[in-house]
Amino acid sequence: MNLVWQRFTLSYLPLRQYLATSYLHRSLVGLLHSWRQSSLLMQWGETIAAILLTLIYGLAPFVANELLGLILLGCAAFWLLLTLSDETTANARSVTPIHLLVLLYWGIACVATALSPVKKAAFTDLRNFTLYLLLFALCARVLTSPRFRSWLITLYLHISLIVSVYGLRQWFFGAPALATWVDPESPLSKSTRVYSYLGNPNLLAGYLLPAVVLSAVAIFAWQSWWKKALALTMLFVNASCLYLTSSRGGWIGLVVATLTLLTLLYYWWSVQMPPFWRTWSLWLILGSLFGLLFVAIVFVEPVRERFFSIFSGKGDSSSKFRTNVWNAAFKMVQDYPITGIGPGHNAFNKVYPLYQLPRYNALSAYSVFLEVTVETGFIGLACFLWLLIVTFNTAFLQLQRLRELKSVEGFWLIGAIASLAGMLGHGLVDTVWYRPEVNTVWWLLVALIASYYKSLPLNRTREFNSPNSEPTAS
Repeated sequence: MNLVWQRFTLSYLPLRQYLATSYLHRSLVGLLHSWRQSSLLMQWGETIAAILLTLIYGLAPFVANELLGLILLGCAAFWLLLTLSDETTANARSVTPIHLLVLLYWGIACVATALSPVKKAAFTDLRNFTLYLLLFALCARVLTSPRFRSWLITLYLHISLIVSVYGLRQWFFGAPALATWVDPESPLSKSTRVYSYLGNPNLLAGYLLPAVVLSAVAIFAWQSWWKKALALTMLFVNASCLYLTSSRGGWIGLVVATLTLLTLLYYWWSVQMPPFWRTWSLWLILGSLFGLLFVAIVFVEPVRERFFSIFSGKGDSSSKFRTNVWNAAFKMVQDYPITGIGPGHNAFNKVYPLYQLPRYNALSAYSVFLEVTVETGFIGLACFLWLLIVTFNTAFLQLQRLRELKSVEGFWLIGAIASLAGMLGHGLVDTVWYRPEVNTVWWLLVALIASYYKSLPLNRTREFNSPNSEPTAS
C-alpha cells in the first residue's frame, strides 16, 4: 500500500532524469541562455521577479483588479523570459510534483474551454486562470531563496496588519454596509460587519485567514523578542478583525486552520515531549479549544446568532440564497458532468441564468468544490483533489525532513498547510477564493510548499512512511 500511495502522490518521481531526456524541455528551456549571460539586466533576474511579486502582494488589497491583472501579466511574461533563458539543469531542479499537477489542471481547463457551450466567455477567464498559475510558477521559483521567502512572507503579514487596523477602525467608528450582508430579520441586522479596503466582509475574512495562521507561526519562526512581540500583535489584530467580519465561512475556515495548526505543532514538538505530555497534550489542547468555542456560542450573542443561522436553512436569507444557488449548480453539473461549462465567472454568468430561480442572481456556485465541478466537470474535480493531495503530501514529507534537521523553516511549512486547510474550509461555503486578493495568496502558499521540495530516494520515502520510524537530529 505504501508503494501505491507513493506512486499516487508522486512522492518518488525521477523528475530530473525525465526532464534531462525530454526533447521539449531541452529545446525550449535555455533557448535564450547565451543572451542572458551577456545581459546586465538579467543578471538581476531573480531580484526583478521578487520586485514584481512585491507589487502583487503589496498592492492587492488596495488597487483595482484591472491594475492587478496588468501586474500579473508582467509576472507571467517575466517568468517566461526567465525560463527560456535558464540553464537547463538548474531549471529541471526547480520542477516539483506540484508543478506537474498544476500543468495537468491547466490542460483540463483548456479542454473544458474548448468544449464549453460558451467558448468566448470561457476563453476570457482561461486567460485569467493561466495568469494565476504562472504566478504560482514564478513564486515557487523566487521562494527557493530564503531571503526572498522571508521578505514576501513578512510583506504579506505587514500588509494584512494595515488592512486589519483599518477594519478595526471601521468597527469603532462605523462603516456603511455596501450590500445586505446580514439577514434583515436577524437581531444583528444593525451590527457593523467590517470590510476594510476590500469592500466585502467575506472577502476580507478570506484574505486575513492565512495572515492569522502565519502570524501565529511567526511567533516561533522569528528569533528576536521584538519580532516575536510584533508577530503576537499581528495575531491579535488579524484575528480580531477576522472575527469582526462576522463571516460564517471565515469562522469555519479559522476553526479548521486552528485545528490543523495545533495538530502540526504537536507533531513538530512531540519527539521532545515526555511520555505523559506526548500522549495527552494534544487532547488537552483540543478539549480546551472546543470548550472555548462552546462558551463563545453560549455566552457571546453575535457568535451564537451567526452559529445557529448556519442550521436555520431557509430561515436565514443568506443560507436560503446559497441553497437555491447550489440547487441550480447541481443541475448544471447534471447537464455538463464530464468537462463542465468552462472556467470563470463569465462562463458561469452565461449559463447559470438558464437554471436559476427568479431573483437569485449569482456570480458563482458559492462553494469552491462545486464551482470546480461546474467549470471543469468531474474530470477537473478529480484533478483538483489530486493536486490538493499531492500538495499536502509533499508538504508533510518536507516537514518530516525539516523536523529531522530541527530547522525553524518548518514553522512556515506548518503555517502554509494550516492556511490552505482553512481556506478550503472557508471554500466549502463561499467562493471568495476566486477573487484576486485571495487567489494570489493561495498560490503563494502552494508555491511556498513547492519551494521546500527536495526529492527523496525510494528507500528514504518508505522510511518516512513507516509507523515505527523516529526522526533523528542530523
